[in-house]
Amino acid sequence: MTDSEIEITAELVHGLLEDQHPDLAGLDIRKVAGGWDNQMWRLGAELAVRMPRTERAPDLQRKERRWLPVLAPRLPLPVPVPVRIGEPSARFPRLWSIMTWVPGEPLDSASISRGEHAADALAGFLGALHGEAPAEAPTGSDRGAHPKECADGFEEFLRAIAPGGTGADARAVRAVRAVWDDAVAAPGWEGPPVWVHGDLHPANVVVSDGTLSGVIDFGDMFAGDPAWDLAAAWLLLPAGADSRFFEGYASADEATIRRARGLAVLKSLFLVLMGQNGERGFPGGKPAWGPAGRAALDRVLASGSVTPLPHGPSPA
Repeated sequence: MTDSEIEITAELVHGLLEDQHPDLAGLDIRKVAGGWDNQMWRLGAELAVRMPRTERAPDLQRKERRWLPVLAPRLPLPVPVPVRIGEPSARFPRLWSIMTWVPGEPLDSASISRGEHAADALAGFLGALHGEAPAEAPTGSDRGAHPKECADGFEEFLRAIAPGGTGADARAVRAVRAVWDDAVAAPGWEGPPVWVHGDLHPANVVVSDGTLSGVIDFGDMFAGDPAWDLAAAWLLLPAGADSRFFEGYASADEATIRRARGLAVLKSLFLVLMGQNGERGFPGGKPAWGPAGRAALDRVLASGSVTPLPHGPSPA
């Protein structure tokens, strides 16, 4: 199912609530900007309706329904927890969910001004999340592998945002490749699989009062290498806060940090690419992600004392 096949409107959401959860149908319904696999609607002050709009979204919602109630009690930051189930019907052919609302502004439209506090909050959150996962925990699908298994994606993203640059662009590409090559050469994760959020980037965390105040969208969670989450030290935190974060997290060895830096480069390139797609009006593009991705990429490169990417117009 895609957006073109069925339009998700306030009237549709209200009708579904009247059919299946009439006690909630009187609450205000407001569309929330953003979302990739799901369109979110604020429901009153404390709830949100998540409506799937991609083929994979229902399975992601099933995963959240199964595991978020298990994980949420041990996490020090608010996360969305499913409270009601929406069943497929003649009105809407997919399952849907009602979740708790996590207050705050998404980081891709806000900023962190209290860097040390945010570093401590992120370290505490990931330290609590990254416990050993049970045998029945989900495994990664399109993420979770060692960086060396992601080489095709890295090359695709890099070519898309820096096609044959010269001068400063060429130096920047070499700096990016140096971080990536170091991650590819790093030893793999040798510990037990741990719980991993899997998709920590600026649109999937919220901020209040200048610091991290919640984490959302756990549809890609899996059991595996924590480096996939530790990349958030550069994707989310202000420049220089990565050291404070790793001091607080305390359990990342050198190899894991090397893999995390490479994955931060990979994710930053993806954000830049999605930003360019948004500027060009391409489906799925996110204009706000471009600046966030470029800033994150600069932070990764600066942490290794290599040349930051030059700032200027996006490649045509």
